[in-house]
Amino acid sequence: MAGGGGEGEKVKLLGVWDSPFVNRVQIVLNLKGICYEYVEEDLHNKGELLLTSNPVHKKVPVLLHNGKAIPESQVIVQYIDEAWSGTGPSVLPADPLQRATARFWAAFVDDKIGSSWFTILFARKTEEKMEAAARAISAMETFEGAFRDCSVAAGKPFFGGDGIGFVDVVLGSYLGWFLVIETMIGVKLMDAARTPELAAWAERFKMADAVKGVLPEDVDKVLEFLQTFLD
Repeated sequence: MAGGGGEGEKVKLLGVWDSPFVNRVQIVLNLKGICYEYVEEDLHNKGELLLTSNPVHKKVPVLLHNGKAIPESQVIVQYIDEAWSGTGPSVLPADPLQRATARFWAAFVDDKIGSSWFTILFARKTEEKMEAAARAISAMETFEGAFRDCSVAAGKPFFGGDGIGFVDVVLGSYLGWFLVIETMIGVKLMDAARTPELAAWAERFKMADAVKGVLPEDVDKVLEFLQTFLD
């Protein structure tokens, strides 16, 4: 991705193409217009750079900024927003209350929807997958109310306001997987009948320039990749 970031600065992202946590970092780098090098990791044979850059969790994503490693997607997104505060749009609001609210809902998304996503993918029993899907749907309905209060009531298209913000990126990074999950277990996590505002938001989010080409779209390819971890 071409863009700013300061002359001489080196930005590298270690990731996996279909990871929602990697995708959210890519989207924010795109939003900011930051030039970066992307390194695809083999999670079955993790590279030395990944293992030394994130020795605690040994997971992607890891952002390397001038050789310094920053792990964990929400931490990385907030770091990018602060480190390149004068470049591109702000991802987190300037107002302390709005910023705290955004952090709360971003944590809610990963805690409730992200944990359910993981269980649906890797649980061995069908009933465990279905229970996780029910939890995710319940969380989505709760989030629908929050989106109405924070955005729709104010006439804003995104949780971040007129443009994509922190919460949008965190939730939006899962959108590529929702169709995968529907294919796997026959359940729609985001349904226009249940959460019409979020369904409309999702279409706006996916059409944003910073998002195009980032989220996984080939369901069969994702399922094939996932199977390598289930065998």
